[in-house]
Amino acid sequence: MFTKAGQYGLRAVILLASTENGRGIMGVSEISKTLDIPKYFLAKVLQQLARQDIISSVRGPGGGFYLNDINRSKTLYDVIVAIEGDKGFEQCILGKSDCSNEVPCPLHFQAVASREGLFYQMKNASIEQFVHGKQFSPLNV
Repeated sequence: MFTKAGQYGLRAVILLASTENGRGIMGVSEISKTLDIPKYFLAKVLQQLARQDIISSVRGPGGGFYLNDINRSKTLYDVIVAIEGDKGFEQCILGKSDCSNEVPCPLHFQAVASREGLFYQMKNASIEQFVHGKQFSPLNV
């Protein structure tokens, strides 16, 4: 449903939010290693999220990425939209370009119901509520 960039962005934000109550600064190398994500691709995703005020950053030695109070009030929906726009919630689960209610793929109607539930949860809970309302292990993100 989401691109690799979207998936990596979600995983990184969840990791940042679950580290030291979301207040610890983590460098790209540390995030990359923890999540087993390619470092340079992740760096671009994190920079994009920082430019859109989804996460915060500190430059220089000892710098990195973190979440402030405003960042933690954002939603996982905001993360996806910042990276790939809102089209990720509309794409065919099988990747067909012509999938619609009029020309459905075999999984269309089941996927729509699941997607709407996911969309609702991602849009209506802050990152803080989402992460701390459930037990996440950063290594399982």
